[in-house]
Amino acid sequence: MRFLTGGESHGPCLTVLIDGLPSGLEIDREGIDRDLSRRQAGYGRGGRMAIENDRVEIFGGAIGGRTIGAPLVLRIANRDWAHWKDRWDANDLEPLTVPRPGHADYAGMTKYALDDARPVLERASARETAGRVAVGAIAKQLLGAFGVRIQSCVEAIGGIEAAGLHESFERLRELAECSPVRCPDPVASERMVCAIDAAREAGDSLGGVFSVVAAGVPAGLGTYVQWDRRLDARLAAALVSIPAIKGVEIGSAFDSAGRRGTDVHDAFLPSGSDRLCRGSNRAGGLEGGMTNGEPIVVRAAMKPIPSTVHPQHSVDLRTGLAAETAYQRSDVCAVPAASIVGEAMVAWVLCDALCEALGGASLAEMKAHWGSWREHV
Repeated sequence: MRFLTGGESHGPCLTVLIDGLPSGLEIDREGIDRDLSRRQAGYGRGGRMAIENDRVEIFGGAIGGRTIGAPLVLRIANRDWAHWKDRWDANDLEPLTVPRPGHADYAGMTKYALDDARPVLERASARETAGRVAVGAIAKQLLGAFGVRIQSCVEAIGGIEAAGLHESFERLRELAECSPVRCPDPVASERMVCAIDAAREAGDSLGGVFSVVAAGVPAGLGTYVQWDRRLDARLAAALVSIPAIKGVEIGSAFDSAGRRGTDVHDAFLPSGSDRLCRGSNRAGGLEGGMTNGEPIVVRAAMKPIPSTVHPQHSVDLRTGLAAETAYQRSDVCAVPAASIVGEAMVAWVLCDALCEALGGASLAEMKAHWGSWREHV
């Protein structure tokens, strides 16, 4: 399976092409739109979210609401295009020649021989992730047919860390969805909101950490036989591909790095059945590049967004002289939104791994293989 996205932040629309979906999957468009709305929400988002009302349209690959095995073609309109169209068509947009530290501006201008950063930021913008969320929503629908559930939450913003993250999957989901910053700890959630307000007042931005949990994932997805097929590597790459994500942790990796092996590894326990039990899940559901039957737990660290109201030191590439960055409309904190994108990318990787394990060109064929594959595993 694979997908590609297209379109610019302030262009007419975002487009998505998904190749490799089995036929017979009933597409829940309302479910896709719900996830698109979840991505738009979250305390700290900027003015763009007051303009957009993301909804998906299906232009190919489905008939009567069901996939047919052909590439699925999606479109998400950019409502902000109406405010840019005339200037865009007339090429009446002022060039941006002062690159923002931490953004793709300078590297993109260098790579593509551009004297204007605007084409770079139009495509490097996190607006592209709306397409990924649509893809992930469809992947979650396919995974749901096999009992896999995925949920995210925010664990930290601006150095404020949540506590009490050992609730059940269902309880964590309930608490996260009720929080303006998607944090399941109400006390930390309130403090995070205050920190975002303070950063906004200072013309600054905040980053943080979110986690994604996938429950019901069977053992045996992925493999250890080649580096690029290891599932932990694929998950890490998918998460780091999200704009502003600079680090990924699987399970309790960073805490485990400071401990002894006998204190870290998840001991096997007898269960009275043919399935072994674990007393812990520090491995985050992955061992040797494969799922081990425990919940998948991954965390991602998001840096503060590089576009800030308070100017940063830079250089004007037209003159070579010192200059300060100009503010481009942006969020103060996008960690809650990034957690939804994280859900989407984890869902996509797990969906791809499940299809790889089961085989089959139709959902009916995959389900027929499911019983025998589970018995084998």
